[in-house]
Amino acid sequence: MRIAILTTGGTIEKTYDETDGSLRNVRSVLQDVLVRMRLPDLTSRHVAVMSKDSLEMTDADRAVILAAVRDALAIDDAVVVVHGTDTLALTGEYLHRNLGELGKPVILTGAMRPFEFRDTDAYQNITEAFLACRLLSPGVYCVMHNQALRFPGVMKDRDHRTFAMREKPQHGLS
Repeated sequence: MRIAILTTGGTIEKTYDETDGSLRNVRSVLQDVLVRMRLPDLTSRHVAVMSKDSLEMTDADRAVILAAVRDALAIDDAVVVVHGTDTLALTGEYLHRNLGELGKPVILTGAMRPFEFRDTDAYQNITEAFLACRLLSPGVYCVMHNQALRFPGVMKDRDHRTFAMREKPQHGLS
């Protein structure tokens, strides 16, 4: 399987700066994650789209991500977008609206804790995203924390520090 991994920044890629004690998006940590994984039947290529905290992303940034996803879909079997969790749902909805009918899965994932933290969820979420590329039907998904949620309707559940589906309004009587 050939997967394009598009990195955009976010918490998963924040690195600690010893000089001032800050966590910032400076570089992609994707290679540091991949080197520790056993991926015998996976060919991946890394496309560094941007390196931003997702709270700083604009619609212009989402258009850049959309273009990168379209390019990747033309040559790869699936696409994983590594994204900050604060606005991952906005980008997922944007991709869902603008990609049209898909023939391959597009997976958005990230982490609630930076890769460099001992208790990071980065490995789990990247691993689950790769497996989802093999198992899910075409569409746009948020994959993390043992869940695969299909857009539209995905939201960040801040109380539980994960993602969930928005409840659909009830129309009429049950």
